[in-house]
Order: sequence, then structure tokens, then C-alpha cells
Amino acid sequence: MSQTPQSRPDSHPRIELRSALFWRATLALCLGSFMIFANVYVTQPLLPMLARDFEITPLEAGWSFTVATLTLGLSLLVYGPLSDAVGRKWLMVLSMAGAVLSTLLLSQVTDYQALLWLRGIQGFCLGGLPAIAIAYMGDEFSKRALMVAVGLYISGNTLGGIGGRLIGGFIGDWLGWADAFLVMTLISFFCLSAFALLLPASTHFQSRALHPRVMLSDLLGHLRNPLLLTAYLIGGFNFFIFINQYSYVTFLLADAPYNLPASLLGMLFLTYLTGTVGSAFSGKIGLHLAQPLVVALGILTLMAGTLVTLIPSLWAIIVGFLLNSFGFFLAHSSASSWVSRSAQHARASASSLYLVFYYLGASSGGFYLDPFWHWHGWAGIVLGSLLVLSLTLLAALWLHLRTRQHSLITDPGI
Repeated sequence: MSQTPQSRPDSHPRIELRSALFWRATLALCLGSFMIFANVYVTQPLLPMLARDFEITPLEAGWSFTVATLTLGLSLLVYGPLSDAVGRKWLMVLSMAGAVLSTLLLSQVTDYQALLWLRGIQGFCLGGLPAIAIAYMGDEFSKRALMVAVGLYISGNTLGGIGGRLIGGFIGDWLGWADAFLVMTLISFFCLSAFALLLPASTHFQSRALHPRVMLSDLLGHLRNPLLLTAYLIGGFNFFIFINQYSYVTFLLADAPYNLPASLLGMLFLTYLTGTVGSAFSGKIGLHLAQPLVVALGILTLMAGTLVTLIPSLWAIIVGFLLNSFGFFLAHSSASSWVSRSAQHARASASSLYLVFYYLGASSGGFYLDPFWHWHGWAGIVLGSLLVLSLTLLAALWLHLRTRQHSLITDPGI
């Protein structure tokens, strides 16, 4: 399983920006990213159908989504350190193969408890690529290529999130929820096959012995690094606000004066498309501006979009969420790339910790925003959002000052 190269890692040139190998590797990672997040979000439009067919409550139906995100988040603590020991590419391939198999089995279940167990297993398998991909890029890509590749890779996340919801919704309405999983299996198998064929083998990976005590020490070491911890908190709290705004805006738009049906509310997630653009542009902007400042720029855009949603117009709210998505993914792409570049050792563990904070933020933001909603509706959500985003903005500016002062990254572009 180990991918330790036979020759010295530095005898192979790194993948350079705009080279043929760059586009081949980046396409593979984007296809893998699309597959992962399409599977994560495929059940969201199927929740009412699951509730009806299994005769369960909406809350119980929602477990089919939350159990997958929970096990995905927990798996990141396993895959990151494991890949530092046994290698990058084939661990990603094996985990993705497990996800394809579990998706196929999901199309055959007749019991809701079995569906939940399989979603939990699927979520654990889906965590392999997100935990390892950026560490792979950190090993194999040059610094300039890394910034652009991470942005394109994360744009695959957004397309996967949109694609999964659209696949689940349209196929579910047409053929039923079981066939939605079957179609997702076929799409996932294609993505997995292309990923395995296109992604270049590791040439700069250097294996580290797998010792649980060392793994724990690596994780604690990253958490004790104030700069990495700050980046983790920025990513987690930005997602804490961003993803949960979507939950509360559906209540706003379902009520008077908008009265939108559920089908149109689901289309609001198409605003993620500007996140695809934001992710892709993050690397290009990072070539000219320090990455923590790109993060700050993304947060400012997210704050501006949040303020625009206060205008009592459906189009203004849509424009606000288009800005929100662009700003959030601009910040997220830059922060995750910065973590991979800044970690001095155990890069996969460092990237995994970033994503653990990221998913913990997603799962807990609703508890924070709920009192603001009950206090003053959508205006309360905006206020609660701006309070947190102001803190992440200050944290990004602090991160910029500290990296310059301590010269953590020697690249003058930082």
C-alpha cells in the first residue's frame, strides 16, 4: 500500500502550473471531489420521500443526511494520519470504492435502520478524499500550482453539492429514492474510474511510521500552533454561518410575502455556482495577494452579501446569496490551501483537522443562530451572522500580520 517512491523524491520535478500533468491531476481531483459531495448531499431533496415511505418524522428522515456528515467528519481524524504513513493515491481510491459499494447497497435497502447504518458507512468512506487530497497536492504540486489547484478542487465541491441535490431531486421525483441511489452509484463509478486512471502516482510522498502516539502528537502539535488553530477557527466559523443561513432563509421565503413552494426553495442552492467561481479564482488572486488577505476579502464579500439580504425583495435575497457563496468559497479555498502550505509536517493531519473544524461548524451553527431567529426573524440572523464574521475577519487580518512577522512561509507572495 505504501507509495514511497523508489528514487529520491526531489529527483522528480513537482507538477507546475498549466502543465499537461497539472490539468490531468486537477481534473482527477475535481471529479473525485464532485463524486464525494454529490453523495453527501443526494439525500437532502429526498427527505420528504423517505419520511413518507418509511413512515417516520421529518427529524428522523434528516438523520439520513446528518449521520453521513457526522461519520465523514470523524473519519478525517483517521484518514489524514493514516495517509501520512501508507500513502495518498491508493488510500483515496480504496475509500472511494467503499463509497461506491455502499451507495449501491443503499439502493437495495427496505429498512430505515439499515439505510442509516449504510449512510454512516458511506460517510466514513467519503471522508478519504477530502482528508487526503490537499495533502497530496501539497506533496506533488509546486507552490504556485498548489494555490490554483486547490481553488479548482474546491470548485468541484460546490458542483458536487449542487449536482447531488439536483440528481436526488429529479431522479427521486421521476423514479423514486432507491433509483436515485442507483443512478448515483453509476455516476460515482465513472468518477472513481476516471480518478484512478488520471491521477498521477505520488513521487514526493515520504512515508512516516504509523504509531498512534505519533498520530496523536501530530494532531496536538497542530492544535498548539496558534497560526494553524486560527485558520481552523476561521474555516469552521465561516461555515458555521454560511451553511446555516440557507436553513433559515427557507423559512423566510416560504412565508409571506414570498410564499415560495419547496421546489423553488431547493433551487436557491444554485447560488452555490458563484462559489465555484470564487474557489477557482482564489488561487489566481493568491498569486498576487497574501492568502490570509484573500481570506479576509472573502469574508468581507460574505458580510456584504448578508447585508444585501436585508432588502425586502426576492431578487435582492438571491443576489445576496450569490455574493455569500462567492465570498465564502473564496475564503474557504484560500484558508485550506494556506493550511496545507503552512504545516511543517504531517500535512494530511493538518488538512484533516481543518475539515474537522469545518464540519463541526456546519453541524453547530444552527444552535447559535436559532435564538436570533426567534428574537427578530431574518434581521436577527443577519445580526448574528455579522457578529461572528467580524471576528473571523479580525482573525484573518491577525493571521496575515503574524505570518509576515514570523516568516512562517518563505514564499514572498505570502
